[in-house]
Amino acid sequence: MKILWAKSDFLHPTDRGGQIRTLEMVKRLHARHELHYIGFAEAGQTEGPARAPEYSSRSYALAAPMPTKGTARFYQQLVLNLPSALPAVIFWQRSEAMRRKISELLARENYDVCVCDFLFPAINIPDVSRWILFQHNVETIIWRRHASTAGNFLSRRYFQNQAERMERFEGDICRRFGGVVAVSENDARTMEKEFELANVAWVPTGVDLESLSPPPGYRPAHPSDLVFVGSMDWLPNIDGMRYFMAQILPRLRQQKPDLTLTIAGRRPTQEILGWAAADPRVRVTGTVADIRPYLWGASISIVPLRIGGGTRLKIYESMAARVPVVSTTIGAEGLEIDPPHNIRIADTDESFAAQCLALLADAEARRAVSEAAWAMVSRHYGWESVTRGFEDILAGARAR
Repeated sequence: MKILWAKSDFLHPTDRGGQIRTLEMVKRLHARHELHYIGFAEAGQTEGPARAPEYSSRSYALAAPMPTKGTARFYQQLVLNLPSALPAVIFWQRSEAMRRKISELLARENYDVCVCDFLFPAINIPDVSRWILFQHNVETIIWRRHASTAGNFLSRRYFQNQAERMERFEGDICRRFGGVVAVSENDARTMEKEFELANVAWVPTGVDLESLSPPPGYRPAHPSDLVFVGSMDWLPNIDGMRYFMAQILPRLRQQKPDLTLTIAGRRPTQEILGWAAADPRVRVTGTVADIRPYLWGASISIVPLRIGGGTRLKIYESMAARVPVVSTTIGAEGLEIDPPHNIRIADTDESFAAQCLALLADAEARRAVSEAAWAMVSRHYGWESVTRGFEDILAGARAR
């Protein structure tokens, strides 16, 4: 097949779950098909476009239209978005350059199938009816959860407004796509119900078992009782760790005063950096070249999310790294799990702290949970199997 793949960014440096999922799949698709990739590259970001040949036959890098958070242009764009019907995260993605380039490619190349990766590039596709939407999240659900957990009236009203805009935009454009692929059966059923879609396909989340398994006899360079892994400029991760630090960590410290925590992920905010500055037992790494040593050095991987959609790659990655996981229900949403056998689930401050303390106190329980989790992901969730399923969906779309 000849595939056109549109995304809002390039795939290196690979420091977000959506990038990992896409990269693992397009590498395997590229080995068997001709894949053309188009995306935005931030000013000064050269690694992404430079490494695109690792997963594409041709690539097209365009200037990113999105304003940098916290800049004057960011706040200017927030104001300009107020009278718009578009949600801000879609409004910021508008790019006449991408729209022209996609039109040019469609007129010149004879693609068998076109993929819009995430919802955001859809605003720049002239006619989505011949495209497949690869939907990593149900964006409307994320914004509704932002509204439900907002800390003050103004934030709550803003997120409610954005959720309403997203619901209208997401529902309308999903119905116009030639097909939609979700990343879990739960998301597929949600989109069918929320947007009145028929026959949404889905593929599971995968994991790189070979690279994530700890080496025999590994001695951790970064030991920690707990680790949280994730991009620390993403609102659901920020909210989850803010909740953990305020409500759960104090309960843990009452029973285990020396408990240590590592927060590993790119672009931590000043608030997050402040947690480490105020507490020597909290480490905030920022961007790291290799996340695996932080997983291998942890006794427990925590996922205290209250907001989110899609599936959390961090859970399957922790399982593949043989680290037991304690998560909220939302944190593990959409994943095939069997609690408490291969993961511990807790949705209150008290129960989350209790699950962590129980595992920290019992090395055999940690081993049993991590071994059951590794057995589960190793049986069902290798990337080659996931990509073959996605490939079958694309072949079906080509036939239609």
